[in-house]
Amino acid sequence: MNLRELIAQWKAVCIALLGVIGTLILTLAVGTLIFNWHTVVAAVPPLTGGLVAALLMTNGLKAEGITALVALPVSMFVLHSVIGYPLTSYMLKKEGRRLVAKFRKEDIQIDENSPLTTLSNSTTQVFNLPKEFQTPAFILVRVAIVALISNGFAALIHNAINPNVICLIFGVIAHQLGFLESNALKQAGVFNWLMYGLLAYVFEQLNLTTPAVMGNIILQIVVLIILGLLGMFIASWILAKPFGMSGPMAFSCSLTALFGFPADYILTTEICHSVAENKKEEAYLLENILPKMLVGGFATVSVASVIIASVFLKLL
Repeated sequence: MNLRELIAQWKAVCIALLGVIGTLILTLAVGTLIFNWHTVVAAVPPLTGGLVAALLMTNGLKAEGITALVALPVSMFVLHSVIGYPLTSYMLKKEGRRLVAKFRKEDIQIDENSPLTTLSNSTTQVFNLPKEFQTPAFILVRVAIVALISNGFAALIHNAINPNVICLIFGVIAHQLGFLESNALKQAGVFNWLMYGLLAYVFEQLNLTTPAVMGNIILQIVVLIILGLLGMFIASWILAKPFGMSGPMAFSCSLTALFGFPADYILTTEICHSVAENKKEEAYLLENILPKMLVGGFATVSVASVIIASVFLKLL
């Protein structure tokens, strides 16, 4: 994700992040009245983000010896998507129908064959690497270099900032300078393998969990998901008009916190295809919805959730 794209879609970024803040406020304010502090703190970061947040909280719980809650972050990561997908689909359909009605009423002209415009290619880059340095092996080497520098810097400041956050910052800088490609791991052909390995590692953390423990935390997860979604809904719906969005679009941007990329891309394109009756309508829907969903997912899952998890680790 390019920083200029984030700036261009700053309203969607703000809505998504403020929706996450709404989730944090309601889950912490009300959730702590129902459940104990550790339960809420362990569950909220995965609710506002993805796999990395779940992994950080799982490792944090094990480090603190709170083994009874080890299954909570992973279970939250799995279950919140089950609710998030149909809810986001419903909201996107409402927004799609609204935009289609506007498109037909105002007779908007659009080139159905033109690709979605992005700002990625217009970024000034310091590193203009030749093609021979853009092979999978060299891409992985450059990713490793950025990771080593990031962890070295984190050690230098005595982990005052979580190393994962440092890696995120350095990765964005490296991408902006042209040292790393967009979707570098995908271009190297290892993204799926790494995700499988990460998932295996995360689910391995459940080896201390019994069926009885899982039965006890299901209610906690469901209640916290409801509180989180309610807080997200209230925040995004109230702020939709000031940011020039409809309620369904604003809520959809916030809901990207539940799954991120590539689910946000797949879900949006499928909904636009199903709502539109022709190529022009589909192109119009994609142009108005997809960029907002993509930047929302990046801002919440890739950035905010890692920062939130690193902060909440200190609250365990």
